Parts: sequence; C-alpha cells; structure tokens
Amino acid sequence: MTAIALMTVMAPVVVLLSIIAYYTLVPKEYRLHKGRLYAYGNHIGLTSEVLPYVLVVTIVYILAKSQETITAALNITPTSRIADIIFLLEGNTVSAFQTIASPSLTYFSAFIYLFGFSFLLIFTFIALICAGRISALQEYSIAITVAYLAAFPFQVLAPVKITGYTLPNVVPLLYQLSPLILEGLRSVDPYFDNCFPSLHAALSIIAMLLVVFRTDLKKYKVVVVLLTISIQFTIFYLGIHWITDFFGGLVLAIISYAIAIRYRDRIVKLVRTVRETTQPASE
Repeated sequence: MTAIALMTVMAPVVVLLSIIAYYTLVPKEYRLHKGRLYAYGNHIGLTSEVLPYVLVVTIVYILAKSQETITAALNITPTSRIADIIFLLEGNTVSAFQTIASPSLTYFSAFIYLFGFSFLLIFTFIALICAGRISALQEYSIAITVAYLAAFPFQVLAPVKITGYTLPNVVPLLYQLSPLILEGLRSVDPYFDNCFPSLHAALSIIAMLLVVFRTDLKKYKVVVVLLTISIQFTIFYLGIHWITDFFGGLVLAIISYAIAIRYRDRIVKLVRTVRETTQPASE
C-alpha cells in the first residue's frame, strides 16, 4: 500500500510536468489535436507498431519490481556480494558529494530523482510518438527492456546496498525526507540493495541518447541533457549509488542502445511475424 500511496503523490506531478512539456517543448506541427490524433495514429500504426513494445516494457518493469516475490518463490539467495569490492575500489569517495549538502539542494535533488526521472522516461515515449519517430520509439523500448533484463541477475545474485546505509560519512538523505518515501521505496526494494548497475543512470542515459541522436526536438534535447546530468548528480548526493554503480549503468546504457539500434529491424520483423501468426487464431 505504501508504494501505491507514493505513486498517488507522484502520478499527478508527472502528468502535470508532461502537459507543460507537451506545450512548451514539442513543436506545434507535432502536437496532436482532436481528429488529427486518430488520423495520425492510423498513419504511423500506433497499435501495431508501438503497442507491442510498450507492453513488453511494462511486463519487464513489473518483473523487475517483483524481484522480492520471485526470489522468495524460487528460494534464490545471493551468491556474491560485490559491495566489499566496490568499497575497496572507491572508499569514501562518494561522500564528497554531501559536503555541499543543504535542505534546498536535498529537496531539489529528491524532486529530480523521484519526479524528474519518471517524467524523463514517460515523456520520451510521448515525444517520440508526437514526432513520428516510430523506429526510435521501438529502439527506446528495446533498449529499456535489455537494460532491465541485464540488470536483474546482478540485483538478485550480487546485491549492493546503498551508500547511505553503508558508508559512515554518507547520509541516506532521500529516505530521511519522509516516511512515505522511505516505505514506498522499501516496498519495491526491501533491503535497499538494488544498486549495481544503476538503472537511474542507465535508463536516463538511454533516453538522452535516443532523443539527442534520433529526433529533431531541439528544446527537448536541451532539457533531456540537463535532466540526465542532474539525475547522475542526485544518485550520489542523496546517498544512494556508488560511483561504480554509475559506470555500470553507463556501460549498460551504451550496450542496450547499441543492441537496440543494431537489431531493431530483426526484432520488428520477429514481432510482426508472431503477431501475424497469432491473429488468425484470435479471430
């Protein structure tokens, strides 16, 4: 219930941010009004060319957030704890980010981490649809799916606890802000140990790469770059991720993006084949 309560708070804010972004960052010629939405949807094949990929991302996301249930059902126990290795490599380096800590910076960082990250992932879907960049949207969906699936084994078998609950000089600033945030995030990450690789880093960088290199949305490109940089700062400042987590997320983002770009055509053909073979049976 705490996760639902947190989502109840987050959803309206993310929707509001998306509405503002739609009217300020999307060029007028790309905005979908009234009957044009229906005609535009038919033209680019929203149902056939977009929906399957959005559904896959949704399913994989639910899978990732069901980690605790899955590991308990399969009686999986971690086989490796690489936090000790990371500590030997980094020491207290990440604590430098909290030397500039202040209440205003903490609230700003929490807003970026919770709302800015969610807005970035969701509105990128909307922006790509509005711009008619269906191939880029498919690549975006594929890259996110690859990133989630690749990170899942690490989070299950090699958990890394957040720096705020590990390092003596780092405070878990995000979780101290509100019991709603603490319990809401605990419901999807009970032990706060899903750190490596950083999905906040990986997914935000994937969104940035797709928007920067695969669209002509100039205003949104600026916002995406600034927001992605801010997200990377917050994961350290709020006492969540190690620097190694970030580099793991960076590598994961690049690999996922490369796979999506290289194999999109093959995956699209496979999806179309599966859809065509299953349609007669459903009819």
